[in-house]
Amino acid sequence: MTKSADTHCPYCALQCAMTLRSPAALTPAVQPGSDPVDAAPGPATTPPSAPLLTVAGRDFPTNRGGLCRKGWTSASLLDHPGRVTEPLLKGADGVHHPVSWDEALMRIVSAVKQARLEHGADAVGVFGGGGLTNEKAYQLGKFARLALGTSRIDYNGRFCMSSAAAAGMRAFGLDRGLPFPLADLDTASTILMLGSNVAETMPPFVQHLQGARDAGGLIVVDPRRSATAAFTSDGGGLHLQPLPGTDLALLLGISHAVIHEGLADAGYIADRTTGYDAAVRSVASFWPERVQSITGVPAGLIRETARRLADGAGKGGSYILTGRGVEQHVDGTDTATAAINLSLLLGLPGSARSGYGTLTGQGNGQGGREHGQKADQLPGYRKITDPAARAHMARVWGVPEPLIPGPGLPAVELLKSLGQPDGVRCLFVHGANVAVSAPDANAVIAGLRSLDFLMVCDFFLSETAAEADLVLPVTQWAEEEGTLTNLEGRVLRRRRALTPPPGVRSELWIMTRLAEMLHAPSTFSEDPETVFEELRLASSGGLADYSGIDYAMLDRGEAAYWPYPAGSAGTPRLFLDAFAHAGGRAVFTPVTPRRRSSSAGFASAADRRVDQRADRAGDDRPGTPMTLITGRLMEHYQSGAQTRRVAALAEAQPEARLQLHPAAAAAQGIADGDYVSISNERGVVSCRAELTTDIRPETVFLPFHFPELESANRLTEAATDPISGMPEFKTSKVWIRPAASPDALAGKHSGVSARLLQAEETS
Repeated sequence: MTKSADTHCPYCALQCAMTLRSPAALTPAVQPGSDPVDAAPGPATTPPSAPLLTVAGRDFPTNRGGLCRKGWTSASLLDHPGRVTEPLLKGADGVHHPVSWDEALMRIVSAVKQARLEHGADAVGVFGGGGLTNEKAYQLGKFARLALGTSRIDYNGRFCMSSAAAAGMRAFGLDRGLPFPLADLDTASTILMLGSNVAETMPPFVQHLQGARDAGGLIVVDPRRSATAAFTSDGGGLHLQPLPGTDLALLLGISHAVIHEGLADAGYIADRTTGYDAAVRSVASFWPERVQSITGVPAGLIRETARRLADGAGKGGSYILTGRGVEQHVDGTDTATAAINLSLLLGLPGSARSGYGTLTGQGNGQGGREHGQKADQLPGYRKITDPAARAHMARVWGVPEPLIPGPGLPAVELLKSLGQPDGVRCLFVHGANVAVSAPDANAVIAGLRSLDFLMVCDFFLSETAAEADLVLPVTQWAEEEGTLTNLEGRVLRRRRALTPPPGVRSELWIMTRLAEMLHAPSTFSEDPETVFEELRLASSGGLADYSGIDYAMLDRGEAAYWPYPAGSAGTPRLFLDAFAHAGGRAVFTPVTPRRRSSSAGFASAADRRVDQRADRAGDDRPGTPMTLITGRLMEHYQSGAQTRRVAALAEAQPEARLQLHPAAAAAQGIADGDYVSISNERGVVSCRAELTTDIRPETVFLPFHFPELESANRLTEAATDPISGMPEFKTSKVWIRPAASPDALAGKHSGVSARLLQAEETS
C-alpha cells in the first residue's frame, strides 16, 4: 500500500490541502491517512539527505492545489538536526541536559504543588497557541482548570484575532472569521481589504481576488504599497494609503459618504439591524475632506470607495475584509466595529452574494479560540461567567460546578504578572514563542527569567524554550492525528503520515499523565478521537457547536462548517435568515477615534518624560520620531521558530530589514543596505535598511519573525485594547539612526541566534 496521507499545511489559517508521501511513493494516496511512514532511516537506496516525506498540493476549495513556499518546504523540518527528541532539564550550569520522562514529569508535578502551596492555585499559569489542534486546545483548557486548578490561562490568539472577535460578537452575536466559504469571493465585483497583505502571508488566497481585480474593484487599505496593494495597479482597483493608526477615521469617512450620498441599503437597515440612528450621529463629523486631513487619503478616493462598494453590492457582490493591520491597536475593536458598521450600511452581512469577514492568521486561530484556551471562555464559545455554561461543562466533565475557576487574565496581563508576588510563578507554554512574539519582548523575557519554574512544550529549542527550566519534546504536525478549523470555520482533519521519534510525546499524552499524577478530577485521554468526542459534547448547544461532526464524516471528505449541531448539515453561510442576537438583528455600535498615546499624533505623558530624560542626558536622537509598523514576510511565519530553520526560506530572507522611505533615509544619511538602529524607551533593534518608495515617508516597517538584536517586539508597547485585550503592535514611536558598526550583529545571519544553534548541537 502507498505510504501517504492527505492532510493540511501546518502554517496559516488558509490550511491548504496537501498530500504527504514517502519519497518512493509515486502514485496517489489510495485512502486518507494510510500507513504512517516510520521515522527510522530508510533503505540503502534512499540517500541520507532525502526528506522523510514529500509534499504535493491537493485540490481543495481554499488553495485549489496551490501552496506557498512555506507549505512546499514544510516537511523539511520533520528530521531537522535541531529537533528536540528527549526532555531537557536546565542544570546549575545553565545548560539543558537530557532527563527521562519519569524525572521530567515528577519535576513538573513538584513545581506545581510547590507553587500552589506557597502562592495559591493562580500562581500556576498556562499560555497556549493558535496552532494547537482542536483536541489539544480543548484538553489544555480542561487541564488548566481541573488538573492545575488555575484560572490563569490564555493564548497567543489574543495577539491575533481578539479585536475582530470582540467586534463580531457585539455586532452579530457570533464570531467566525469568514461567515461564508472563501470561494464566495470569486464572484465578487468589489472587495475592500483593510490591513491584510495576503499576497505574502497566504499567497494561494490571491486567486480568490481575481474576479474583483478583473472588475477593477479590488480596494486595498495599507500604509505600504504591499504585494497585495500592488494588485490594484493597471486598472485592478484602488490603493488607499492612510497614516498608521487612522483606519478608524477612514472607515467613518467612507460610512459618511455612504449615508450622505444615499448609498445605504435602507430596506436592509430597517429589517435586519438596530442602532442605525446612533451610528449616523457618530459619523456626522467625519466628512471626507476632514478625514483627508486626518488620514492623508484624498477625499475623492474616500467617496469613490463608498460608491464602488455600493455599486458592487448591486452587481456581483461586495465584501469587506479586515486583517491585523487595522485590528492590532488599542482601538482595534472599535476599528473592526467601524468596518462592520460600514458593511451593515451597505446590507452586506447575511447576504448570499456579499459579506463582511476577518482573516484568521494562525493555523487553528479559529478553533483555538473556541474551546477553552481563552481566559474568559469555556468550550463551544461559552462565557465562563455564564451560570448555564458552567453548569453544562460541569455535567460534561463530571465535576461540581464550583470546581471550575472563573475568568483569568488576557495574554498581555498574564505575561505582565510573571514572577510578581501575586502573579504567575510556574508557567506552562504550549505552541507559543512569547520571547519573540509578545509586545515589549524585553520585559517578557525578564518575566520568564523571574519565574520559579518554566516548562515549554516544543519540537525545537525556540527562544522561549531556551529560557525554560524544562523543555518537553512534542509531536510535529505530520506525526499526529486531530482536527483544525480554518479561516472559513470549516473543520478539517489532520492525519498522521509519520511515526514520531521514540522520545517524543503528544501533548495529549503529557496532559493525561500529569492529570493522573496530580489526581485531577474528571478524565483525560491521549487519544485524539476520544478527546474530540468529548469536545462534541462540551460544545453542544454553544455558539461554536461541533456536536454534529465526527472523524468518520471528515474522513469521507464532507464539508463541516460550524455551527454544526447534531442532526443538521452545518452552516457554510451564517446569518442568511437571522443574526445571533436575541431578536435576530445585527447591532450598529457607534465608535469614534480616541486620543492615542503613541505616534498617531499624540504623545503620552510617559513619552514626554522619556524625551525629557533623553534631553537631560544629552541624548542625540536625530530629528522627529517615526511610526513603526510590524508585519510578516512571505518566507516566514509567526516568530520564525520553524521557518528560520528551513534552509531555502532562511536563504531567501536571512535577516530582518527595516523598510524606510528614501526621503527619510536621506535626512539621516542612510543608504540602502546600511546598518541602522531603531530605538525607543523599550529597547533597541539593529538591522539593515531597505529603501523603498512603497512606504509612507514618516513610517517604517519591520518584520517580527526574528529574535534578539532584530526582534521588532523589543519596541512594541504592551498597551492593550480595553475590550479585547489586543496589544498595540502597529504604531510604535521610534527613532532611526545609522548604526556605528555592524559588529554587534555578528553571528546572527542564519536567522537563528548562535546561542540557540550551539544549544541545539549540544542537545
